[in-house]
Amino acid sequence: MLLENDRNPPRRDKLHAMKICSLLPSATEILFALGLGDQVAGVSHECDFPPEARSKPVLIVSRISHTEIAAAIDRQVREFLERGESLYSVDLTALASIEPDLIVTQDLCHVCAATPDDLGAALAHLRRRPQIVTLNPHSLADVCADIRAVARATGTVQQGNAVITNFERAVAQVEQAVAGLPRQRVVCLEWLDPPYVAGHWVPEMVTRARGVDVLGRAGEPSFRVEWETVFAAQPDVIVLMPCGYGLQQVAKEFRDMALPEGWENMPAVRNGRVFLVEASGYFSRPGPRLAAGVAILADAIHAGQQASLTPSAAGLVLARVAAAGM
Repeated sequence: MLLENDRNPPRRDKLHAMKICSLLPSATEILFALGLGDQVAGVSHECDFPPEARSKPVLIVSRISHTEIAAAIDRQVREFLERGESLYSVDLTALASIEPDLIVTQDLCHVCAATPDDLGAALAHLRRRPQIVTLNPHSLADVCADIRAVARATGTVQQGNAVITNFERAVAQVEQAVAGLPRQRVVCLEWLDPPYVAGHWVPEMVTRARGVDVLGRAGEPSFRVEWETVFAAQPDVIVLMPCGYGLQQVAKEFRDMALPEGWENMPAVRNGRVFLVEASGYFSRPGPRLAAGVAILADAIHAGQQASLTPSAAGLVLARVAAAGM
């Protein structure tokens, strides 16, 4: 992560609350977890957790249509990137009216959220330059480092330490619960048409849940594969987690897709161990809820071998595919 003015982190002035703009959902979740929800003055169009975030002014709008099928969205994204155009636009007027003290953005994925490049023109319209915190996580440890960076920038170090402690404790509890269970071969797909293997922190989450990610590369971006590669991996468990999708969206996408020839021959499919997950909240966003994501993975990988580890407050976040095509 990058943090401007890192040598002189601000002190919290109890008489003057910071005005903070978050340009990505995970940062919004971190800010609320730090107790700063009342100081969040602007968010992106995808910031929907906690529910209070939905009431904040929206500063970022996606330029691609998310109502299309997966293949059409993938095509739009590739066309924008090939033209060197951003997928997002910043509401310059709204941002200028807020006059933020701090902006939290990311430089991990130009597809998932607005980046520092998208801020360039916007900053020129501000009367004074705010502090910028840029998040760039690739692992669970990086997520903790980002929480610490946001806490330092907002003068909430103590709260940040507590959030990190709870996060690490939750992951450790899952590891302890599944210790000794046989490891299963797992494939996690971040997109279905075309198929993309989930990367960055997801392979590590699989490992923590006592699985073996047979295609993912820990700490590296997701990547496109052919279905033949997935078939050849012979996974015992398949977890479908299209980036940014909720459980119902994943279910619809899978139900509507034409399953490739050879799908039924994989052990995971033959044994009914294909799972859909709430990707948006527990896998796509590198924030505190990734700890619950590890628990969800453990429930999928070791289904029926232990009591459910998924936090009861998480709601319905995991579904088993009963048969090919649902």
